Amino acid sequence: MKRLIETFYTALSNSDGETMINCYHDDVVFEDPAFGVLKGERAKYMWLMLCASQNGKDFKAEYSNIITNEKTGSAHWEAFYTFSKTGNKVHNKIDATFEFKDGLIIKHTDVFNLRDWAKQAMGFKGFLFGGMSFFKNKLQLQTNSLLDKFITKKKQPN
Repeated sequence: MKRLIETFYTALSNSDGETMINCYHDDVVFEDPAFGVLKGERAKYMWLMLCASQNGKDFKAEYSNIITNEKTGSAHWEAFYTFSKTGNKVHNKIDATFEFKDGLIIKHTDVFNLRDWAKQAMGFKGFLFGGMSFFKNKLQLQTNSLLDKFITKKKQPN
């Protein structure tokens, strides 16, 4: 399972969403503070969207402390990028936990300090409001709206 997590994060570092989603079980459940809970196809499309948005930009991901057994795992990873809405540099520190089924990731939870992220991404306004539940709710509405648009666009025939 360690190799699976290494493959997942190496693909993230390379903005390779297709390889990332091949690490996920079809019934995967993903959760983080920015998107909330995403299941199955939505979780996979989220990584495709994020990789597409960062491809060719200054995005960098580093991972460490991978610990796995046959059923569960954990890792620490850090993302470095420029937040597109403000142009601010972000260094997000994330702790991930995993559950495995059929040799794939069935559950993936990322935990990070949303207030710290908001302060970096949005400056003073993020510092003031980033720790409040209304901020988290609004952020999740915005990120899921972007995801909805991405999925609709991807599913349209060419």
